[in-house]
Amino acid sequence: DTSGPYTDEAIDLDVRKGLPPLRSNWILERGDVEDSPVQHHTTNGRDKGQIFPGLERRPLRAKAGQNVSQMHYARKGIVTPEMEFIAIREGVEPDFVRQEVALGRAIIPANINHPEAEPMIIGRNFLVKVNANIGNSAVTSSIEEEVEKMVWATRWGTDTLMDLSTGQDIHTTREWILRNSPVPIGTVPIYQALEKVDGSPEELTWELYRDTLIEQAEQGVDYFTIHAGVLLRYIPLTAKRITGIVSRGGSILAGWCLAHHQENFLYTHFEDICEIMRAYDISFSLGDGLRPGCGADANDEAQFAELDTLGELTKIAWKHDVQVMIEGPGHVPMHKIKENVDRQMEVCQEAPFYTLGPLVTDIAPAYDHITSAIGAAMIGMYGTAMLCYVTPKEHLGLPNRDDVKTGVITYKIAAHSADLAKGHPGAQEWDDALSKARFEFRWEDQFNLALDPDTARSYHDETLPAQGAKVAHFCSMCGPKFCAMKITQDVREYAQKLGIEPEQALSSGMEEKAQEFREGGGKIYQKA
Repeated sequence: DTSGPYTDEAIDLDVRKGLPPLRSNWILERGDVEDSPVQHHTTNGRDKGQIFPGLERRPLRAKAGQNVSQMHYARKGIVTPEMEFIAIREGVEPDFVRQEVALGRAIIPANINHPEAEPMIIGRNFLVKVNANIGNSAVTSSIEEEVEKMVWATRWGTDTLMDLSTGQDIHTTREWILRNSPVPIGTVPIYQALEKVDGSPEELTWELYRDTLIEQAEQGVDYFTIHAGVLLRYIPLTAKRITGIVSRGGSILAGWCLAHHQENFLYTHFEDICEIMRAYDISFSLGDGLRPGCGADANDEAQFAELDTLGELTKIAWKHDVQVMIEGPGHVPMHKIKENVDRQMEVCQEAPFYTLGPLVTDIAPAYDHITSAIGAAMIGMYGTAMLCYVTPKEHLGLPNRDDVKTGVITYKIAAHSADLAKGHPGAQEWDDALSKARFEFRWEDQFNLALDPDTARSYHDETLPAQGAKVAHFCSMCGPKFCAMKITQDVREYAQKLGIEPEQALSSGMEEKAQEFREGGGKIYQKA
């Protein structure tokens, strides 16, 4: 359950106060952090920069010479309270969590300035996770709407959230989301940096971007999408694509590289970025700025050239004990999906893979939550650690509250299907529990075990609304006389009375009917 207190009816919540800082004592007891002396909040005038009303603490950072990343602790042999919490959730030993983080095969996104978040892990040897995207744009949505979407997404089970706001009040929107989020929050810092220069990529500078990173680090962002693999020499490789460069971050950096005819400043300053990340325990989500935007462009030279660079950058981040996951496509036909996982695991030394879908066909606008869930289930089965949801509004508009729920539920199905395929015992236990409830006509248990109990209950009640139908041994699909499960139960009861196995009862019954057929003359058709 990733919903924090939002599904606990006994707790009175006030978004103006935020959630309790559950991890604060764990962070302070380690003795390696201090108050950050300066808050790096800059604005272009369109962000009001309001202080969150419920925030009374100053932001923290690592003391000089210290590294506060979970990877650093893991490599020192320390099992942190965060790792112990995760072990309970995942049903594994705490030291297994530590080993996977130390090896770089898993990450724990847990900024020291986001103590409200409950610890979770992203890695292929754990349950497949789901991310939901929210955020305002220049033309739609408000702070209140985005906070509501955050609460709603966690209510339905998202494991992390990305705030992709590109409109006004980016800083304030993010602050309200962070203070109320029980799950890790990711961002794409280049979006806010671009807003500070009024949307002109050529005006971006390393100094402005660095200050934006620190600003978001002090707020508590848990992972950053950094498009450091979009290199100047790779941009021409996209020229013959049907859809060119479709990543917003990728296109911003490509525009900067071409305007200055210089190498991507995120690439040239990557070690400087690592120093910031380790001071707050922020994880890299190395962005796939050259991901394919349609099936025809999948697995091309540009995509895999960038992936090779992401592998190089992973090694640099690990040298600083900074956690890394790798972003992936996008749009990939089914027969090309496995190659993506195989190459990523080889090139990036098994760092967790985090993919958007992928969509397996491009013909279904308004149904891309389905086209992408097919690819998501497959890529999860092959070893992808986290799936970024796609809503019905993908390619069409900003998702609303209902779209967010649809996207999360669809991707929880895909992730769980992958867990089943990988043989995760907890996944099978959940399926078995619901299957037993279904066979025994325990309707309320079926509803409560479902991913979406409310919808399951409402569909049942559309045709059988009476309270007695909640204990009936049939549903409206087959009715009382043709329910296969009811017939099977009758056979088992009959066998039990005779003291024989159900298979024997079925065999005996079939033999009796065969004898009747022979005695009746062996005619297929009889007169009525």
